[in-house]
Amino acid sequence: MVLSAGSGIIVSSLTYFGQIFSKAFGLQGIVPSIEAINGQAMNDLNLGSEIALTFLFIFIFNILIARFTRWKYIFLTGQAILWMATMTTVFGVNAGLKGFPLILIGGLVGGIFAVAMPAIAQPIVRKITGSDDIALGHFCTIGYIFTAGVSKLVGDKSKSTEDFKFPKGLEFLSDSYVGVGLVMIPLYIITAAFAGEEFASQFSDNLNYLVFAFIQGFQFVVGVYVLLSGVRLLLAEIVPAFRGIALKIVPDSKPALDCPVLFPYAPNAVTLGFIGTTIGSVIAMFALPLCGLPMILPGMLTNFFAGGSAGVFANAVGGRRGTIISTIAHGIFITLLPALLVPILNSIGFVNTTATDVDTVMAALLYHWIFNPILQLF
Repeated sequence: MVLSAGSGIIVSSLTYFGQIFSKAFGLQGIVPSIEAINGQAMNDLNLGSEIALTFLFIFIFNILIARFTRWKYIFLTGQAILWMATMTTVFGVNAGLKGFPLILIGGLVGGIFAVAMPAIAQPIVRKITGSDDIALGHFCTIGYIFTAGVSKLVGDKSKSTEDFKFPKGLEFLSDSYVGVGLVMIPLYIITAAFAGEEFASQFSDNLNYLVFAFIQGFQFVVGVYVLLSGVRLLLAEIVPAFRGIALKIVPDSKPALDCPVLFPYAPNAVTLGFIGTTIGSVIAMFALPLCGLPMILPGMLTNFFAGGSAGVFANAVGGRRGTIISTIAHGIFITLLPALLVPILNSIGFVNTTATDVDTVMAALLYHWIFNPILQLF
């Protein structure tokens, strides 16, 4: 609940920031939203039961694969499994599947992703955490691996993002939360100023719109503080508790947890990752239409959580320089894949929307490019 409370504060602050950001720079385009796809699938297409059962089967297959293979990872990020269940169900129906085969194949595909993604990420997660007690359970892992690959090519891991040295009189700046505030609070204020008083004032009630932007920037820092406190609490409690479950059902298994579990290990990298990913997503937003693809607006929530995690991955293998360069590449990458999905979603009735988590996007593309042609033969 502490973790959820921190996420809620950040989501509220970034939702406001996303709106003033779009207005400030005159951005119009498609806002990625897996939540919108899930809502339309359940309400308009009446796929609620199928999605729920696929969710259950993903977890069952996850446990079975972990039990009988050397991939000993139990994926514990519930909302990520729900989004995977949504995409496998929607694209399974489009491929001609229905009933139990739809649920079974969706569960199997999702179950494979649920153990394969933590397994792929684990070598770098071990470098980040210095142990093998936990794994990463977040369906943006392909993006993290891509970022780490770029960072390794261009970076220098001898100079970490966490090695900033401040003069004695400025040592208070070495506090992670002060550092986040020094970046984010001016960013909020400047963006609100560009958005203009008339637009930004609709969010601020009786407060001056710039004062409100300052408070929202501060709220973001508070959210990060609460979130990381929740992460520390979660790690302290869940790892010992999980061992008992692991010994009974899946010996030697590891809990695969949501991406914020990595944030305390490199807080500066999280901030750099967010900024770099946002820059990359803005570059891609303007570049992709030149290639005939739709304009995808930057999703600030994805840029923070996925971008921050990508920054931690990048720092582990490429240090400060690798983090700065590779997270910009990450922003381009996680904008390109959703853009490729838009025409496919449009063709099956999900107009002007797309998904965000790149692993779920890859699962959808897998269905469309591979399963569709095979099933058409029957």
